[in-house]
Amino acid sequence: MKGNMNNMMKQMQKMQKKMMQAQEELKDEFVEGTAGGGVVTVKCNGHKEVTEVLIKEEAVDPDDVDMLQDLVLAAVNEALKKADELTNSRMGQFTKGMNLPF
Repeated sequence: MKGNMNNMMKQMQKMQKKMMQAQEELKDEFVEGTAGGGVVTVKCNGHKEVTEVLIKEEAVDPDDVDMLQDLVLAAVNEALKKADELTNSRMGQFTKGMNLPF
């Protein structure tokens, strides 16, 4: 019984190391969200850090700042949603059947 417990602990440690490595690798994977047919693009990494915001000139209308703000907000939300999906797809392999939240 003790041998089984030691073996299980080693397996858990190995899985934990792989999980930490996969989590770390997410910072180097990028997704993007767009809005307004691509006039606003937001890029973020798998750690949900926004790394770039691109706004095409045609999106900038001094008489309609509200529209630009809405486009940026929509693009950020889409990028963050995709970052969550990326994280779930990468980390899900470790939590199948465990019901662990991220």
